[in-house]
Amino acid sequence: MAGEEDLPGNEASALDLDASRTEFEELARSAGATIAATLVQRRQKPDASSLVGQGKLDEIVDVVASTNASLVLFDHDLTPSQLRNIESRLPCHVIDRSQLILDIFARHAKTREGQLQVELAQLKYQLPRLAGRGRAMSQLGGGIGTRGPGETQLETDRRKINLRIDHIKTQLDAVRRIRRQQRQRREAVPVPVVALVGYTNAGKSTLFNALTEAGVLESARMFATLDPKLRQLQLPSRRKILLSDTVGFIRNLPHTLVTSFRATLEEVERAEILLHVQDASSPMREEQKIQVKKVLAELGVSAKPVIQVLNKTDLIPLRELAHLSRDREAIPVSSLQRTGLDQLLKAVDAALVVDPLVESSFRLPQSEGSILTALERGAIINEKRFEGNLVFFRARGPASLLDRYCRFREKHHLS
Repeated sequence: MAGEEDLPGNEASALDLDASRTEFEELARSAGATIAATLVQRRQKPDASSLVGQGKLDEIVDVVASTNASLVLFDHDLTPSQLRNIESRLPCHVIDRSQLILDIFARHAKTREGQLQVELAQLKYQLPRLAGRGRAMSQLGGGIGTRGPGETQLETDRRKINLRIDHIKTQLDAVRRIRRQQRQRREAVPVPVVALVGYTNAGKSTLFNALTEAGVLESARMFATLDPKLRQLQLPSRRKILLSDTVGFIRNLPHTLVTSFRATLEEVERAEILLHVQDASSPMREEQKIQVKKVLAELGVSAKPVIQVLNKTDLIPLRELAHLSRDREAIPVSSLQRTGLDQLLKAVDAALVVDPLVESSFRLPQSEGSILTALERGAIINEKRFEGNLVFFRARGPASLLDRYCRFREKHHLS
């Protein structure tokens, strides 16, 4: 059951109503709900007491009674007073958009870190919504031998939640320290990070698997991937990168989630290049692109180089695909059919600034075969010839690799 506001100046007003409703219904299904009915309302401004107004609320009450619904979902954030007023009229539980997204995250968090981040976001969301939750919140604690009546149940719950929040933050700080140590070890050998970002269900995990053969979960459900994945990938120039798969974004993503998942999203902040994966078949692609840019701006990574990747081209007509192929700023790919991946890797190769490609001539004794093998693995070897016990060749590869064997460099080019 979805109550949708279409308000002037609201972000939802820019979205096509059908696409917005379809997205919210998919969110509900991702949380395990079976949709009994959908209600839509347009208002000039939200009702301060119940968001949708008394007439629409009466209609919701009737639909709940006729469908025996056990849950009402609102595609809008509810204030604590609105939530209390709506629940007083309904015989079932009420959840708003942010709480629904938090529930999906809680279902899909597998690692200890992910579970801590979701719990932190949930507690931050619940804290301002404790007030007025029935008579239990006005019951008095304390007892014999205490001054005054003691703290109220509301204050007790707030104190417990704040203590739990502090405890989770301490645990997440420990996770960040471990990540920082791992990153320092990685940075000892310069391997740049390239991060996949994009709207949820844009096919990031499928693209990640197509490029790395990692075998991570691919699902049409929203937010199926929460925990970050890192895999090494070799580019056409033989340079190596670390490809990172991150959580998908969505419009009106709860701010508490962005804050809580900052440890996970550190790979995005550390990345040299962002691959913005978009669903080329989605009619709301441009709107989704704007929403992703907003989240990237909130993370403070808007200035990073971004390569636009149009995924799922196998789902669009050939005429439209030809039009997309003429767009030099975007690279059309099909992760499922594995087309366009070579062009994407070449674009990543050209955009990398860290550890640039250089070309040098080498004169190497044949007894140093291990060095030649290392260069053949990490660089492109040209013009190789043998003279006596020496091998002469030109190598094009990462500066960090070629500089390691600078003592064997030729002062003059082979030509």
